[in-house]
Amino acid sequence: MKRREFMRAAGAIGGAVVAGTLADGQAMPLGAQPPPTRPNIIFIMSDDHAAHAIGAYGSRVNRTPQIDRLAQQGMLFRNVFATNAICTPSRASILTGQYSHINGVPVFNRFDSSRQTCVKLLQAGGYHTGIVGKWHLGSDPQGFDHWEIVPGQGAYRDPLFYTATGEKRYVGRYATDLITDMAIDFIRARPAERPFFLMMHHKAPHRAWEPDQEHREQFADRWIPEPVTLWDTYATRASAIHENEQRVFADLTRNDLKLTPPPGLAGAALTSWLGKKPDEVTITRDGMPVTLTGEALARWKYQRYMQDYLATIQSVDDNVGRLLDFLDGAGLAENTMVVYTSDQGFFLGDHGMFDKRFMYEESIRMPFLVRWPAAVAAASQCDAIGLNVDFAETFLDVAGLPIPKDMQGRSLLPLLQGKRPADWRRSMYYRYYHDPGDHNTRAHYGVRTETHKLIHYWKQDEWELFDLVNDPYELHNLYGEPGHAAITASLKAELQRLKRELRDEDQFANEQPPQGVGGSISQLRGK
Repeated sequence: MKRREFMRAAGAIGGAVVAGTLADGQAMPLGAQPPPTRPNIIFIMSDDHAAHAIGAYGSRVNRTPQIDRLAQQGMLFRNVFATNAICTPSRASILTGQYSHINGVPVFNRFDSSRQTCVKLLQAGGYHTGIVGKWHLGSDPQGFDHWEIVPGQGAYRDPLFYTATGEKRYVGRYATDLITDMAIDFIRARPAERPFFLMMHHKAPHRAWEPDQEHREQFADRWIPEPVTLWDTYATRASAIHENEQRVFADLTRNDLKLTPPPGLAGAALTSWLGKKPDEVTITRDGMPVTLTGEALARWKYQRYMQDYLATIQSVDDNVGRLLDFLDGAGLAENTMVVYTSDQGFFLGDHGMFDKRFMYEESIRMPFLVRWPAAVAAASQCDAIGLNVDFAETFLDVAGLPIPKDMQGRSLLPLLQGKRPADWRRSMYYRYYHDPGDHNTRAHYGVRTETHKLIHYWKQDEWELFDLVNDPYELHNLYGEPGHAAITASLKAELQRLKRELRDEDQFANEQPPQGVGGSISQLRGK
């Protein structure tokens, strides 16, 4: 089917979806399946892959020619954000199309797999469904015809995988290569008469950033450019960022830095040694031992962190290319929608930090690239605000299936077709709950528009206001500064509007949200 013909068909399907929205929890009858031209969907998600470590997003630190193919042959979204920038909550939001306070996973809660997900609806609608790789939701997957997942965070080397019937350790294998092999095997073994939906979810580049030998050697002697904000002093900012414990200079451990322990250490003693945060390190340079402290040590820590982080990404990039080559060779590329994203962003030394959590741009921005030759124009881009709660609706819409009323996002299909609806969102709501949690990151919520951002650390009652046009690095907190009263009031009003519409009002401010909150919120569609 030619691209123009498919886009007309997809538009017709999208209109039918709105008219045929299901009641809460109701699956589409198999007898009502859309036409057999429905696309296959491959949803590739890495863990902690910052958009600014992708060539197509203008990376200064690495090249990703294979992921860039998706941008060259499809659409790149510039403003897709996580609504809660932490792994498990983001994954729950992606599956359910709901914010954390609704889906019951605001922090590292166990996801209730009996809940409705887009995967269950796709399966009920005739799709052959599978997931290989990282699940990280604390429960067994449901709605999948095939699943093979790593327990918890999983391991980079010799990884253990769980299935519905048992477990297997793959000795001598590297996780990124193995997950790609599993994805290709799933596609080869699919029922020919059914479209498929595959979640290919990588562990990489999650901490502790352990590359395979080939890619480690590629980056071992490479100098990585430092970000503009590496030496940020946090002047004018709220106390939360001063208190954080995810700083490259102070909080990377010996294990993170891959330091060699003294001989003879084992067990608890070894674990304790590796967990320490060193304030001096002795390395070998030109055959001589050199002890690094102060600024020299800080710069060395950044290089070690980034060399390993980027090496793990290079393996992901190579394997994305391997999958795309397989699809091309198998004649599946034309009508297969391939999505590449990460569960949230990541700090690459930005503001002196690693990890995520904060509502700053590097943390909440997700890469989102889509190749679908039958329906998406090559080398196209979209600047509209998208959210991780939109993914479930998008997959269902693309498959021609109705979207349940209790999903809170909005299908990205019109944007993929090059059409931005007049009522598309111009602001987004963010909330982080885990206080102090890992890395001593304070709870906060906020609103981001196309030009400004307002953050409230509600336990401390401290605010941050940023002008994203004139201060894209978010260095100058304008809250309380003369001349900004009007924009502050406007953003506070928008924040409260979003909180009301998303049912995250102030009664939740001093407690974790009720688990399993649900209910019909059809009035939120289109917000």
